[in-house]
Amino acid sequence: MALYQLINVAFQFLDSFAFIVLATIGLAIIFGMMGIINLAHGEFILVGAYATTLSFQAGLPLPLAMVVGVVATTIFGIILERTIIHRLYGRLLDSMVVTFGISLVVIQLTRIIFGTSLSQIGTPFGGVSYGGFSYSAYRGVFLPIMAIVSLVALYVLFTRTEYGVRARATIQDEETARAMGVDTDRMYLSTFAIGSALAGLTGALYAPTITMTPELGAGFLVEAFVAVVVGGPSVLLGTPLAGGFLGIIDAVFTYGWGTFIGQVALLTAAIFAIRLLPDGITGLIETIQEKRSQSQ
Repeated sequence: MALYQLINVAFQFLDSFAFIVLATIGLAIIFGMMGIINLAHGEFILVGAYATTLSFQAGLPLPLAMVVGVVATTIFGIILERTIIHRLYGRLLDSMVVTFGISLVVIQLTRIIFGTSLSQIGTPFGGVSYGGFSYSAYRGVFLPIMAIVSLVALYVLFTRTEYGVRARATIQDEETARAMGVDTDRMYLSTFAIGSALAGLTGALYAPTITMTPELGAGFLVEAFVAVVVGGPSVLLGTPLAGGFLGIIDAVFTYGWGTFIGQVALLTAAIFAIRLLPDGITGLIETIQEKRSQSQ
């Protein structure tokens, strides 16, 4: 029995890890690399989830419906970047106010157009049974795999490609990058589009598992911001580390005392982490590396 309980906690951890990572990566790209605090991140996820659900209900197979969700969110992000967001670079507080306003508008428009809820797709793949327990194969296996694949793809994109070099150069020193021939305007647009696409991917992947209401984005936004702050300045390293740390806390307490206590424990752990590590996990790692290099 103890083995089966351990397996159950492991599945719970993988589920929590996938949720935190997938909820965070789009926000981490836009906030961590572009300096835009996107309080409408949850509504980007909403667009992906609704587009996926509506496409599936129109007759598309679920994988194609998910592609539609990602594309729709990417287009939504590009339109917003070109019309509003590009005016907010370097204006941190202004970006918070404006994106909060966008969030309210999207929620209300969704409620007006589609009503208070949509019919849910239903979770695919069935369950994994072990002993007297079972766990959703979609949430416990497929979504963690997608989270890891997304992280690896981002790492390769931003560290192993010419685009990644240009994007990081633009973000670190825009004037120098422009002087060296980089189209910084296009780099900002494409980076924002990638962040939007990742939010759309999250919405598409979670569309079969969540209740489809106009307020669904709020469930992702809080944990995404917590993970970004706990992870620290390095987006590509901080996101999986924060996902692992917070996922363990959430899994253990959720399994032992229920979902509500799991959420309380997760936020409490985040508060302690922020208090003890104001620069996040990767900030601590960078400090240790600097001290080691100085001592040598």
